[in-house]
Order: sequence, then C-alpha cells, then structure tokens
Amino acid sequence: MSESYHVRIEKERLVFSAAHFITFSNENNRDVCEPLHGHNYHVAAEVHGPLDENHYVVDFIALRDALQTIVDQLDHRMLLPTDHATICVKEQGKEVRVTHGERRWIFPREDCVLLPMANTTAELLARHIGHRLLEALEKKTGQRPAHVSVAVDECDGQWGICDLHNSR
Repeated sequence: MSESYHVRIEKERLVFSAAHFITFSNENNRDVCEPLHGHNYHVAAEVHGPLDENHYVVDFIALRDALQTIVDQLDHRMLLPTDHATICVKEQGKEVRVTHGERRWIFPREDCVLLPMANTTAELLARHIGHRLLEALEKKTGQRPAHVSVAVDECDGQWGICDLHNSR
C-alpha cells in the first residue's frame, strides 16, 4: 500500500477584486477583445508532498500567509498581460498605456499589475500565483514543495486550475 499527502487551503479572505480584459477567438474573428470588466476572484491551493519531521506536508500558517501576500498584491488592481501578441502594454512615467487595435487605455501605474503572461485568463493567473507560491514557500520553509495546485475562480464556480510539479 502506498500513501501520499496533500493539504488544501481555501479561505473566505483569499479573494482579490481586479479588472482585466482578455482576447479570444471565435468563428468570425481570431482576435476578439473583451470590454474592460472586473471579477471578485477566489483562490485555493493544494500542496502535495511527503510529511516532514512535524508530520506536515507544509505548515498551514506559512501556506496561508504566503498565499495571502500574493493575493493581496493583486487586489484592487488592473491586471495587464505583458506577453500578449496583440495587446501592447507600455510603462510611460506614472502611466501605463495599453493598446489593442484601435482601442486605447491609460491607467495610473500604481493601479496596475504587469503580468508576464499571454492573457489574463483564470488559468494563467493560477499559474502565476502557483509560481509565486512555490518561491514564497521555499523562502519561508527552506523547502520547495514537490507539487502545488492553484485554482482561481473568476465567477462563482468557473475555476482555472494550474498544477505545477517541482522538477528540481
């Protein structure tokens, strides 16, 4: 018989409110850009791995605090993708100028989070949060988890999930 362990954290306060827009393809257009809109995102995470000397996969307090810090940095911000093929994001002094085709937006820099991703989908937000969580847990605990799974709910039951396996 084999055993495996993981812990899950899903708390009411692991929420961030943020604005974004994404592009997508449909039958008529390969680059449809949504209107600017916002979500109250909910975040949950699982950490998989062996038990440590305390019989923990990871200390819940370290996990909670690390995830809360990441979530708080996204709260009440405009989420912008910096690696998108047709959305151009440029910092100019205290502003961020964004273009997509004929559309233009200007945001205060302090209101924006520039994310190294192709689109601000729930799946890619989950990946971003997962990578940040791996780094934060390694820094807090001295151990990098073997596997984390992060889920981002953008609309009451619409979850984007990313599983990250530590290759080190």
